[in-house]
Amino acid sequence: MSYGGPNWQPSPAQAAAYGAPPSQQYSNQPQGGYGRPQNGPPPPGQRPPPNGGYPPPPTQHHHRPPPAQEPQDHNDELAMWFKAVDRNNSGSIDANELQAALVNGDWTTFDVDTTKFLMTLFDPNRRGTIDYQGFCGVWDYIKQWQGIFKRFDQDRSGTIEGRELGAALNQFGYNLSPALIQLLERKYVFLDPSGSLSASGRSSGIPFDRFVRCCVVVKTLSDSFRAEDRQGQGSAMLSYEKFMTIVLQCP
Repeated sequence: MSYGGPNWQPSPAQAAAYGAPPSQQYSNQPQGGYGRPQNGPPPPGQRPPPNGGYPPPPTQHHHRPPPAQEPQDHNDELAMWFKAVDRNNSGSIDANELQAALVNGDWTTFDVDTTKFLMTLFDPNRRGTIDYQGFCGVWDYIKQWQGIFKRFDQDRSGTIEGRELGAALNQFGYNLSPALIQLLERKYVFLDPSGSLSASGRSSGIPFDRFVRCCVVVKTLSDSFRAEDRQGQGSAMLSYEKFMTIVLQCP
């Protein structure tokens, strides 16, 4: 029985490490990365990511998100960028400093909720900070998602609209109804301070950082529901406590 996706059983590693992007093979991806400087780190937020912020594509194929992995080796450029946002030179950065280091393709910083979500993935000791290794882990994680984002941003608007979101989730195996897609779009679309669906100089749609969180929430909720649907019938009985636990544990 499927509920928004095919009938499958995640491995323990997959179930434990929610939030990692499904790897795909995309071609003709330009070099670069969100927030990453080309010639040394500028002050955070003052320069857009090169080439629209799209990095080389991941090379492995997975039908479901793989676990977050140990950071790969990085060059001195990324170390310089870490030092630029480590304002107090403590050797670690908090959520505010991490937010300053991460920008979308339109120069806007990641929203606070997405930044906190990234912190939870790479701050296993819940200290409220990540060191350089954790920063590299965040960087690798974002690079994997960027190729996915570009693949489904078919109109190259820099945001994901409802039709594109439906196509992305369907590709990941979640066949959500149009009504659910519309709810997701309304929840994660960018709102300016006045509550408008668009802001000056910004496309109306789901930006990169919120797209990541949207996909992770769909996966997390689907996995949690699947664990409760022990008969595979597409329905489950949940206590109020269990329901609230599932919802509140989402990023």
